[in-house]
Amino acid sequence: MHNFPNPKTTDPKERRKQRFFEIIPGTMTWATFASMLFLSWLFPNVAAIAIIIFDIYFILKIIFITYYSIKAHLKMAESKKTDWWERCQNISSPQKYVAELKLRVEKMREALKNISFFDFRNRRSVKVKIKKEALFLREVEKLVPIAAEIWDWRSIVHIIFLPTANEPAEVIEPAIQSLANANFPKSQMIVVLGTEEREDPKTRLPKVEYLKNKFQGIFRDFIITTHKVEEGEMKCKASNATYAAKKLMAYLDERKIDYKKVIFSNFDCDSIAHPEYFAALTYSYITIPERLHRAYQPIPVYHNTLWDTNAVVRMIVTGSSFWHLYQSTRREMVTFSSHSESFDTLVKVGFWSVNIISEDSNIYWKCLSCFDGNYEVHPIHLPISLDAVLAETHWKTIKNQYKQNQRWAYGIENFPVTMRAVWPNKKIPLKTKLRVSFEMLEGHYSWATTAFVLAFWGWLPLVLGGEAFRSSVLAHNLPLITQSLMQISLIGLFVSVPLSMLSLPPKPKKYHWIRYFGMFFQYALFPIVAIFSAVPAIDSQTRILTKNYFGEFWVTEKIRK
Repeated sequence: MHNFPNPKTTDPKERRKQRFFEIIPGTMTWATFASMLFLSWLFPNVAAIAIIIFDIYFILKIIFITYYSIKAHLKMAESKKTDWWERCQNISSPQKYVAELKLRVEKMREALKNISFFDFRNRRSVKVKIKKEALFLREVEKLVPIAAEIWDWRSIVHIIFLPTANEPAEVIEPAIQSLANANFPKSQMIVVLGTEEREDPKTRLPKVEYLKNKFQGIFRDFIITTHKVEEGEMKCKASNATYAAKKLMAYLDERKIDYKKVIFSNFDCDSIAHPEYFAALTYSYITIPERLHRAYQPIPVYHNTLWDTNAVVRMIVTGSSFWHLYQSTRREMVTFSSHSESFDTLVKVGFWSVNIISEDSNIYWKCLSCFDGNYEVHPIHLPISLDAVLAETHWKTIKNQYKQNQRWAYGIENFPVTMRAVWPNKKIPLKTKLRVSFEMLEGHYSWATTAFVLAFWGWLPLVLGGEAFRSSVLAHNLPLITQSLMQISLIGLFVSVPLSMLSLPPKPKKYHWIRYFGMFFQYALFPIVAIFSAVPAIDSQTRILTKNYFGEFWVTEKIRK
């Protein structure tokens, strides 16, 4: 079992290392804000040049993210149309499948010849299908040399873990129903409902009884675990998941089920999986030789309550979905929220750290360290729908959204333990160590600082720089330059708005069509929402910097309208 550093270590030497890395993110952020004031006051020319360089960097980053977000969006749209279950059933024999696909493509080409030249619509439709099948054919041909390493889909068992603390049955039921609706044999799916002993039995027991009775007999098994927080553990999803996973070890051992043939999906209790997700997941798992060194990540979208919540929350969760779309195109992608891993891999790394808040990214860093840098996230380009934050009032909804952002941003707590694990490991290549360090710091640093730098730094030299600077050519041109650069950066907004409108879930019948206008014009709030999103990142980094740590996992309140 992998020995990953303890974030709450009491060893003096390790504690000093932990504190050294803990202070870096918060120090970087606050040093940036201090330097904004200092440079604008004493060296306004330097400050002005720095903000222009930053604006140019920001524009390039926006263009880069926008391009790959579009690419991922198109890939997800195509993946939704794919019959992954059909692929799953046939890929075990790639040679035979190649012959079948060639015949299929040939028949479509023959059919194309019989379509009138002026029937543009049908001709285009057939050409698109031919192109899609031809691309897939090339993929399958690449698998022929490694046919012996492709596993039979019938040997795979899926375990879906749904943790619950105080969520009502009406929130959990749609998530389990989505599993029952999956285009994959339920005889190979085990649902684990991970409850907490601290939840009032008067609500916990009836909820469990209702869900178990409703779904009993649909899946291979429906297991209930009840986690009690032990000494050294935090009240968090990680400790609940680890408890359930250890119980499952005995369950699998008793039935002589190979850990390597088990895929463990650590979902949230509101996670509604796409019907093809488990077929696509199985297909990826059985065809990738390095399957045990991969995590599998669907694209999180917040569609469950998107129409019910307010504009501020919609902006934040839509931005989060676009970020994960972009991340799905990169090797540096990190697991987030609902995702899947081999159970054998989880056993080897010792499951999740039970005294850490952000378990989703924590398991990725543990695996990366355990496998000496040879670990990646394989994207499954299918959506998994989660709840957007929603409470009884608008004010409470915004307050809860802040807390959720704060919890997400608290993922920087993984930086100190990951650095303590990665840098002493001589088997991890130096370039991997540098990449990991940069990725962790740059992401959280940008989250905390970018909105404030763009909103205020461009004007600070003019306010604090003195009369000599204000009369200079640079001062006269600075507002014009920054304004022009920011206008160029709006390209990201011009692309994301129509994409987000096209990606909306179906409008509930209870809402009038005029609500679409609210969905569109909410983007006028973008500058305010950007600032609002940055504050919890600063908050979380400052907490760790000042040792004001979170004591437990804040569970987002979930309600249904």
